[in-house]
Order: sequence, then C-alpha cells, then structure tokens
Amino acid sequence: MKPVIYTRGQALPGLLEKRIVILDGAMGTMIQRFKLTEADFRGERLKDHPKDLKNNSDLLVLTRPDVIRDIHEGYLASGADMIETNTFGANSVAQDDYGLGHLAREMNVAAAKLARQAADKFSTPDKPRFVAGALGPTPRTASISPDVNDPGARNVDFEQLRAAYHEQVEGLMEGGADLLLVETIFDTLNAKAALFAIEEVFAETGERLPVIISGTVTDASGRILSGQTVSAFWYSVRHAQPLAIGLNCALGAALMRPYIQELNRIAPETFISCYPNAGLPNPMSETGFDETPEDTSRLLREFAAEGLVNIIGGCCGTTPEHIGAIVQAVQPLPTRTVKREFFYKDAA
Repeated sequence: MKPVIYTRGQALPGLLEKRIVILDGAMGTMIQRFKLTEADFRGERLKDHPKDLKNNSDLLVLTRPDVIRDIHEGYLASGADMIETNTFGANSVAQDDYGLGHLAREMNVAAAKLARQAADKFSTPDKPRFVAGALGPTPRTASISPDVNDPGARNVDFEQLRAAYHEQVEGLMEGGADLLLVETIFDTLNAKAALFAIEEVFAETGERLPVIISGTVTDASGRILSGQTVSAFWYSVRHAQPLAIGLNCALGAALMRPYIQELNRIAPETFISCYPNAGLPNPMSETGFDETPEDTSRLLREFAAEGLVNIIGGCCGTTPEHIGAIVQAVQPLPTRTVKREFFYKDAA
C-alpha cells in the first residue's frame, strides 16, 4: 500500500496518534426532544407535498435548519471533536420513499454547511473540530432478498447504490465535510458501493478525504446482517485504506466489547472507532434507551483503559450529556497504539 495523502482533514491522523478523539452522539434522539410536527418537517416549501414527511429527519436541514444547528452546537459544547452531518438517509434510494429523491444532493450540501458552520464556531487552535459526512446504509440491502419466497429477489442493485452514494459524496464535499463516515453497515455489498463511489469522486475531483468505516453487529451471533463476522467484514473493506475501522449501533457498549476486541486484534495497522447505543431500548426512558451518561461513560472508559480505541462516541439514545461524561471519563487515558509504519501522512 502507498501512503495516503489527504487534501482535507490532514490534522486528524496526527491527533489520533496523540489522544482519543470524541465523536458526537445520536441525532435522532435529540430531534425527538423537539417534538416536531408534520408541519415542521414540511416547512413552507413542501406544504403541499403528497406524501407524509414526519420523521424524515434528513429533510430538516432544509425545513428546520435551526433545530439541526442547535443539536450540533450542543454536542460541540459538550466536548465533541467531530460531528456527523445529518445525512444518514440523505440519499436518493432512501429519499425516493418520500418522493424526495431529487432533493438528495441539496440535502447533503445544506447539512455539510450547517455542520461546517457549527464546527468552525467552536474550533480553536488547541482543539480543532471536524465535520464527518455521514453515509448511512439506505433502507435496502443488495445481498438479501426482501421476499422470503424468492431468495434471488432484490429491490436494489449495486449500480443504483453506487449512483446514490456518488451524488451524496459530491454534496457532502461541496458543503465542506472534512472526512467521510460510511456507517451502520449491515450489508457489506452496500458498503462496497459506497466505497466505490467515494473513490470515483476522489478521482474526479482530485480531493482525498479520510474515510471511516463502521459496521453493525446485529445480535449475539457476532455477525452483520448480511452474514459476515467482524473479521470477514474487515478483510472485505481493508483495501479502502480507511483512516479507522469500527462498530456502531445495534448493541450497547457491554455487548459490543468482544467485537471491538476482535477488531483491535486483527486490525493493528489502522485506528479503531466505537460508538455504541446507550444500552438496550427502553420505551419508558426519556431517550428510549437504558443507560445514563454515567453508565455509558464508565463502560467506554474500560475500552480506553484496555487500549482498544482511538475514536469514541455514541449512537442511539446518547445525548450531549452522554458525550460530556465520555469526555471526562477518557480524557486522562492514552489512545490506542497503531502498530505499523504510518500510512497516513500530512498533505504538507
């Protein structure tokens, strides 16, 4: 492998060598706190749209940008080094379900600009802040049939996914993202379409951003939904030379730990990220999940103390309070050592 030369986010590799970097927490959990109505999601622009739009959270970057800005700033104020754009489902495959596929690129540009403005507002020379352009898995899977009676059936193909991700990456980069985060991967073929599209855009633009790849172990089988173990997943995407490989969503930290330990063992040459849910779902909880900030931060401190991680944050059910507690818990602890000759050099 040749060294990777980044045109953006050049400070990230060096920072990750020095200390644990903090990612933000859940976007959806925070949006729920605003108790938004159908009218909030529609705004004036889409007031006559024929389909229901409530819970299309990605649309809020266009219709209620104030809400998304407030959430970004809450996480930055709590100590997050890196915030994700509100673009988990801002791709044409997902947005076509709402009849809004034609707005996908615009959503990504707007979302990246919102996050960029917030990050710049909180950045200092001693504590730079970074914008991670989030690419979710889409609501469809290229590897699994949607029809139990027809194992060969598919409702999406690689080319559809590639085209959707290509458009999304272009929008995120235009809006000012520092890095790209291919996250919540339940189907490695979907992720490969995203990684292929990313490489296409890099080749077309001459830009190269750090890429983080984050899979999702769905249950105690230790596999992602399309059937791969954590080890197989890593070897399937390793060619992309990601800045970091990791896991997020589906599990809380306690259940995720053995899979992070496995990644630590098999991927010594790259950084490791981990942003679990706040434990198990609990509809009686304010956030919808069991763990308090104290619970989650204590568990993630154990990950850091064991030398397993370089990037830590939160997924479903986590809040700025969780992120603030995580910052305090891991701040004194060293980052995980990358055991190789460093590939990721500053562009300078």
